[in-house]
Amino acid sequence: MLMGITMASCNKDVPDPLPIEFPVPTGTSIGTIVNTDPNFSLLKSAATKAGVMPVLLDSSRELTLFAPDNAAFAASGITSDLINALPAAQLGAILQYHLVSQVVTSGQIPSTFPNFQYPSFLNPAPSVSALLRLTNFPTTRNGAWINNIPIKAVDRAASNGVIHTVAAIVAPPSKYLWNRIVDDPGLSYLEAAIIRADSGIAPTNAASLVGALNNIGANLTVFAPTDAAFQATLTFAIYQALVARGIPEADALATAQLWASTPDVFNNPALTSVLTAQRVRGIVVYHVLVSRAFSNNLPTTLTLYKTLLNSAIPTHPGIGLEATFGVPFVTSAIVKGAINPTNANFLINPTPEPNGTSDQHYLNGVLHKIDQVLLPLPL
Repeated sequence: MLMGITMASCNKDVPDPLPIEFPVPTGTSIGTIVNTDPNFSLLKSAATKAGVMPVLLDSSRELTLFAPDNAAFAASGITSDLINALPAAQLGAILQYHLVSQVVTSGQIPSTFPNFQYPSFLNPAPSVSALLRLTNFPTTRNGAWINNIPIKAVDRAASNGVIHTVAAIVAPPSKYLWNRIVDDPGLSYLEAAIIRADSGIAPTNAASLVGALNNIGANLTVFAPTDAAFQATLTFAIYQALVARGIPEADALATAQLWASTPDVFNNPALTSVLTAQRVRGIVVYHVLVSRAFSNNLPTTLTLYKTLLNSAIPTHPGIGLEATFGVPFVTSAIVKGAINPTNANFLINPTPEPNGTSDQHYLNGVLHKIDQVLLPLPL
């Protein structure tokens, strides 16, 4: 009897499934705001040409737009004529970097150090991975920022997310840290030091510094001593070593200045027992944070932070960092090495700019030029 009941119930018509009804967003979309607010007329033009507007109009999405208004375009030197001249793909990449695929209100942006990161819409290498996304770095530390660009208005609500208005274009990075170091004639000693530190290590090896500086998955901050900084440090160290060997001071100074006068100092046979690959590596990694830190995210009182050196020497105190602010940008910043008698200074850009000296943003990190070599231990 039970079998008959079971079979009978299985033979009954199955009712049609009822559709699940999701709430329909109401209000004005981000795209509609951009379309109708005259302060966003250049953004409207760029988003329309780049094919980004349908995303901004889609009320089924959840988005955060870091929106440059007309003043931000002007501050970045982008006019309507330039928008008309730029390829749509280039405009699209720029605008996608301003767009995050989740709602991030100002209250959700942390004020911690280092900068927090959110994946943008921009995939710089879809042939490598369809899931690859460049991240941007909003923070509410020392004001409100995305990367090193001020956010001048927050939390304009829309049916599909929120708009934060930015003071300039947030340019997406396009090169690696290693590209900058190799291409910059003022960082030739740093390049030579990194190559010396990698002696006997293949670039594909996980321990390779060149590999890390070329790795899109890395997230680094490099404090890059200028060539003049390396020359000064190496001249003094070589001079002291020669005097300790009994060489007269005048001769020691002349020899030290000669040997330290080119990046080949790291390959000088007379110094290979002193400038060993391990010792040079220790100095180089002491200049690297394993996180991305723009100057506006630095503390306003001297604070110690661990560096890549701490992976080998966990108890090392690290480096000290401190920034002084103007309105609104950092006007000066220092980094203090454990053995350095004085602070090293950031070479601050007068304004944020590409190929400058501070807050230089790359695919795998940030670079700041400094005027001293940081010393974790005595040379």
